[in-house]
Amino acid sequence: MEMEMKDELSVTVERLAAAAGLLEQAVERLAERQSDAEASVGRIVATVEAELEVRLAAAEAQIAELKAAAVASVPVTVTHGRKTLPVAMVNLLAKQGVTVDSMEAGALDAALVSLSLEQRIAVKAQLMRAGLLG
Repeated sequence: MEMEMKDELSVTVERLAAAAGLLEQAVERLAERQSDAEASVGRIVATVEAELEVRLAAAEAQIAELKAAAVASVPVTVTHGRKTLPVAMVNLLAKQGVTVDSMEAGALDAALVSLSLEQRIAVKAQLMRAGLLG
């Protein structure tokens, strides 16, 4: 009986050793697959990065072209500063019957007749600074 138990135990140990060997082979195959997968991911990442760099360079070139075209198409104009008048100036003109949006040279001169020379000069200077008078 003891011999039978030894034989059974021996058979069981051999089966366990064979199973352990199969498990080791499976682990090795999995490790190989993982390293292959990591290498594939590395290649994919490198490819995507290269493609993004190409697209970024193309986008930057297009932006530069658009900026150059925008600069070339904008006419060079000389502006006289802001296009608004101070509130005090608008009120002074309103008292004389002149509105800023319907200002004509003749109407302006007629409206400013009652002002002193210094006041007329100041009003016209403000209108010129605002770009409303040429």
